[in-house]
Amino acid sequence: MAGTRHTGQAAIEDHGVIGDLHTAALVSTDGDIDWLCLPRFDSPSVFAALLDGERGGRFTVRAVGATRTKQMYLPDSNVLLTRFLGEHAVLEVVDFMVPHAHGSADHRSAHQLVRKVRAVRGRVEVDIRCEPAFDYGRVHGEVDVVEGSGAFFSSAAGRLVLRSTVPLQADGAAAVARPVLHEGETIALSLSRQGSPRPLDLVEVEALLETTTAFWQGWIRQSRYRGRYREMVERSALTLKLLVHQPTGALVAAATTSLPEALGGTRNWDYRYTWVRDAAFTVYGLMALGFTEEAAAFTTWLEARCLDAPPGESLQVLYAVDGEPSPPEQELGHLAGYRGSRPVRIGNGAADQRQLDIHGELMDSVYLFNKHGQPISYTLWVALCRQLDWLEKHWDEPDCGVWEVRGPMRRFTYSTLMTWVAFERAERIARQRGLPAPLARWRDAADRAYLQVQEQAWSPSLQAYVQYPGSTTLDAGALVMPLVKFTGPQDPRFLATLDRIEHELVTDSLVQRYRTDGSDGFEEGEGTFNLCSFWYVEALTRAGRLEQARQTFEKMLTYANHLGLYAEEIGPSGEALGNVPQAFTHLALISAAVNLDRALAPERR
Repeated sequence: MAGTRHTGQAAIEDHGVIGDLHTAALVSTDGDIDWLCLPRFDSPSVFAALLDGERGGRFTVRAVGATRTKQMYLPDSNVLLTRFLGEHAVLEVVDFMVPHAHGSADHRSAHQLVRKVRAVRGRVEVDIRCEPAFDYGRVHGEVDVVEGSGAFFSSAAGRLVLRSTVPLQADGAAAVARPVLHEGETIALSLSRQGSPRPLDLVEVEALLETTTAFWQGWIRQSRYRGRYREMVERSALTLKLLVHQPTGALVAAATTSLPEALGGTRNWDYRYTWVRDAAFTVYGLMALGFTEEAAAFTTWLEARCLDAPPGESLQVLYAVDGEPSPPEQELGHLAGYRGSRPVRIGNGAADQRQLDIHGELMDSVYLFNKHGQPISYTLWVALCRQLDWLEKHWDEPDCGVWEVRGPMRRFTYSTLMTWVAFERAERIARQRGLPAPLARWRDAADRAYLQVQEQAWSPSLQAYVQYPGSTTLDAGALVMPLVKFTGPQDPRFLATLDRIEHELVTDSLVQRYRTDGSDGFEEGEGTFNLCSFWYVEALTRAGRLEQARQTFEKMLTYANHLGLYAEEIGPSGEALGNVPQAFTHLALISAAVNLDRALAPERR
C-alpha cells in the first residue's frame, strides 16, 4: 500500500508556523509540513517542499476527499490545528513542537514534532506520507519500517525517527499509511532526531500537548499590552518568540530561505540568521510588551558580538545564531525554487557588506535596555567605545545601506541618520551613567552627520529627504526620522517628506521601500514592504494624523494571513512574498500598535 505523493507547492501565505525555540516548521493548509531544518534554524533542511515539491521532502497528513481546510492556533499558543472538511466527515490535525525553554531537553523529546490526528465526525480515510530529504535534498536517504512502532530514516547527513500509533509501510524512501478513522478515534505521529522507534502512546502525546500548550499560555500571559489591537499584538509576540534561538537569545530574521521578493525573480535570500540591525527594534518591541527576559537575552548576545569584534574592526552585519560568522552564500542549483523562483540560496552574502547604519541600531538598543532594563556593564561600554571609534573614522564613506543593495555603494541617507543616532545615544548613556567617554568628539561626529542629512540629503526641488545626496530617489527609510528623535514628527521638512512618500511610494496602506530602477543591482521589481507600511503608520501617528494612521493600520492587518502571520512583502495581487514569518515586520507591527493605541487613548499611558 502506498500513500499518495504530492508534488505541488502551497502559497507562502497558506502556512502556519510551529517551533521548539531551536528551529521552526511550516505547516500548510493542505496538512503538509513542507519546511523544517534540524537541529536549528540555519541547519540543512529535512523538509523543503516549499522550495521544490519534487525533491525537497515533506510530511503529509491529510483527509482523503476533503474539499475545504481551515487553520487556527489553539488559544494563546503556538499549537496549530488544521481542520479538513468533507461532505460527511471532519478531520482535525493538531501540530506542535515541544519547546525547550532552557536549551536542555529530555533526549526523548529533543526536537520532537508531534502530529495528533482525530476524526471529529464521520468516517475518514487519512493519507500519511513522511518523506524526508536530508541536506536540502542533496543526500540520498533510506527508510526502515519497524513493525508496530514506526520507522527509521537514515542518510549520510543524519537520521530521523518516526513513531506512530498506526502501522507504517515503506514506499521508496518514504514511510506511508492509509488508516481509516471513525468518529472519535485518534492516532498520532512523532518525528524526532534521537531515540528509537519505540511504540507511541496516546497518553504520552496528550501529556506533551498539555505541557506545550501550558508553556505558550504561561509565556504570553506576561504581556502587559491591553490595547485595542491585543489579538494581533500577542500573535506577533508569539511569532517572535518562535523565532528566538533559546540557547543564545538570538532572533532570526525569518524561518525560511529563498522565498522570492518577486515571483520568478532572483531576489531570493537566506534569512535564517541574526541581523545586528534588528537589535533596537527587538529590544523596544519586547520591552514594550513586558518581555524583559527575552530583551535581556538578546542584549547579552549583542554584548558577546561586541566583545568578539577584533580591535579596530566593525561588527559584522549578521551572524549565525551561535554568534559565529554566517556561512558563505551559495546557490543550490538542484532545487527548482518556490514556483520557479531561482536561485535557491543558503548563506547570505550581505554578511560581507559594509552597512554603516547597524551601529545606530546597536547603540539605540543599548540605550533602551540601559534605561528601561538594567545598567550595562563597563566591559560592554569599553567594547561599544571601540565600535564608535571605528565608526568615527568611516561613517561618511559609501556603503550598501539598510536595504543591502548589490549595486553601487552610496552615502545613503539612512546610514548617515543612524550615525547620528549612534553618537547621540552614546552621549546620552555616558552622561546618564557618568561613564568615561570622548564626549566632545562624539558630539562633533553627531553634529556632522546631522548636518549632512539636513544640508546634503534634503532636496529643495523635491521638498523631501532623498535616498543619498544628489539623488532624486525617495526612500521609505526616511519614515523613521521621528521614531529615532532625529526630527520632530511635525517638523515642516519631515511632513513634506511624508507627503512626498505618500505620493510616490504609498498605495493605500502598502509602501514600497523605493522605486526599483535597476540601481540596486537587480532588474526585476519587488513587492511592497510590510515593514515600511508599519513605519508609515507610526509616522502618521506621531504626526498627529490619527484617523489616517488608524485606517492604514487596520487595512494592513487584512494583509496578514489567516493566522495573523506576515511574510516580508505583499505582491501585486495581495499575495505574500519573501521569507516568512518575518521578525522585522512583526516587531514594527508591535511598535505601531503600541504607539497608535496610546495616541488614540491617552488615558492608557
